Amino acid sequence: MTSQRNGARRGLARLAAVCLLAAGLVGAGPAAAETPTTGDGPVVVPVQTTGPADRRFNLVFMGDGYTAAEMPAFRADLERHLNTLWSIEPFASYRSYVNVWAVEVPSAESGVDCDPALTAPARDTALDMGFWGGCNPGSVQRLLTVDSRKAAALADLVPGTSRANRQVVALAHSSTYGGAGGGYATASGGNALSSLITPHEIGHSLGGLQDEYDYYARGVPGEAYSGPEPASAHHTLLTEEQLREQRAKWWRWLGEESEAGGTIGRFEGGLYSTKGVWRPSRHSLMKTLGYAFDQVEREVMVKAISAKVNLVQGHTPNTAPIGADRTVWVDTLHPVGGELAVTWRLDGRALPTRGARAVDLRRLGVSPGAHTLTATVTDPTPFVRDPAVRASTALTRTVEWTVDAALTTREEPVEPAFTGHTPTGVPVGARSVVHADTTHPADRTPVVHWRLDGLPVRPAGRNDRDLDLGSIRLVPGTHTLTARIPGTSEELAWTVDARPATASYELSAPLRTVRRPGRPVEYVYDGPFTMRLSARDDQEGAVVGQFRVDGDGWYTYYGWPTDADAPFRFTPGGTVIDDLVYGKLGRSRAVPWDDATPDYGTHTVEYRTVDAAGNVSRPRAFLVTLVRKP
Repeated sequence: MTSQRNGARRGLARLAAVCLLAAGLVGAGPAAAETPTTGDGPVVVPVQTTGPADRRFNLVFMGDGYTAAEMPAFRADLERHLNTLWSIEPFASYRSYVNVWAVEVPSAESGVDCDPALTAPARDTALDMGFWGGCNPGSVQRLLTVDSRKAAALADLVPGTSRANRQVVALAHSSTYGGAGGGYATASGGNALSSLITPHEIGHSLGGLQDEYDYYARGVPGEAYSGPEPASAHHTLLTEEQLREQRAKWWRWLGEESEAGGTIGRFEGGLYSTKGVWRPSRHSLMKTLGYAFDQVEREVMVKAISAKVNLVQGHTPNTAPIGADRTVWVDTLHPVGGELAVTWRLDGRALPTRGARAVDLRRLGVSPGAHTLTATVTDPTPFVRDPAVRASTALTRTVEWTVDAALTTREEPVEPAFTGHTPTGVPVGARSVVHADTTHPADRTPVVHWRLDGLPVRPAGRNDRDLDLGSIRLVPGTHTLTARIPGTSEELAWTVDARPATASYELSAPLRTVRRPGRPVEYVYDGPFTMRLSARDDQEGAVVGQFRVDGDGWYTYYGWPTDADAPFRFTPGGTVIDDLVYGKLGRSRAVPWDDATPDYGTHTVEYRTVDAAGNVSRPRAFLVTLVRKP
């Protein structure tokens, strides 16, 4: 939504200017020294803590236009935004890299400036947020900006955070659709689509992703792109053959089934131009809210998130040579979606440690003299295919020690104990990686024993700090997982939620219902119909519903754009709302100039859930047949 006209050089330059303006880097001056307050002072609330702030990527949310009495509404809006964010990759897999903070500061008046029109009265608010690019007649309504100096002053209240390790997201107390990306991402708090605006704007602000819209002003098709090869990772002028020949852009993903629907290839339109520039997927989160990041965008976001942290969280001190009579260790981060890999080498020779986080030098028979020991920590995520990204410091870190067999390690008593672990207060999902880190005595490595429902389970390899539940066939239901250090009283326990939430649907009355053995139930319509999705879970926490039509991309269910409590509406040609199109049955349609031809015939509608523990339910389906009116 940080946007400017068309694809020409002048348009891209103007796009950059808007991004910088939203970030407060153009004409804003230095951050204000004072902290904005109205009535009661600001309060910093830790919403999710996964580690020390200076070792994590910190999402700092703040609200504007929420009065003191309306602060519960801010908390509810924030919770809804986070529930959606954690259902979207790669945030789902890397949630454990992220701390979330809320800076609560009440405003004197409710609402924000120029909402919804330029003629709307100004509001006395803490962050001076406003639509129309801050009440600029030359802007567009949906561009929602914030006073960056005031936002920075509030963010600076969060201890351990800085511009380098945080992303600020400002939520406006509004039900009007809008947002912006940049150093400070913004989104309206209460619009039906607003929780999907947040990951889109973080895509801009954190990942540097660009809009894939083929328009700037809604309802007005963009002109043909006339600029050079875009710097954007997900836009190109090259053909598929040229992408492969030049090994350029997304050539490694060509032909893959897109996470956002369809196949990754080359689709015309993007950067506010209808023609002359191409994107990887027919639709994605950077084009149409509701769909996922496709693989190309997801790879960018994995690097962006990982670059904010260090995969190595601690290690045996290496500022001076160490003796060969000790255990050497590294502590790593722990993605929810998979284990990190650790490879040890002595003088360049790989050691058979099979992923262990520690190595006992006494067992290696180190010869006299100086030697070089290294531990290389790598994220083997399948979300990344570019070797340059894999080798970057975002996904690969190496620690080096000089080992001298002539040195003697001074023994200091260290009791085996747990030092960090996956939170135990909420259930973990059936495919989560659960971790438990320990202290590090120099003369040994504490062992961690895992049990599931009282029976021992062994992690793969020699890394007993992580247990990948996805590698275990869990019976649906609730389980108890424990981690214990033998010979001590140290024990941790988690509830494992291995039963996904269930979804149900409710449709408006059809012309007729057809039931055939071995097939999903079929509903026949000759025009518009509505679908309401509901979810139930036996655990606490919000559930996100999703649906897809004819095997296209999974689409987050949010109700209806004008009313979150209304059901989703399907029509033969789609419904135009604010110059965007929603709910065309069959082949989707995003803008008025997309093909509106009705797709008569039978369509498969699948639906599923993503629960608070990250469990994804098996899709269920029904059929809809659209017939011509007599």
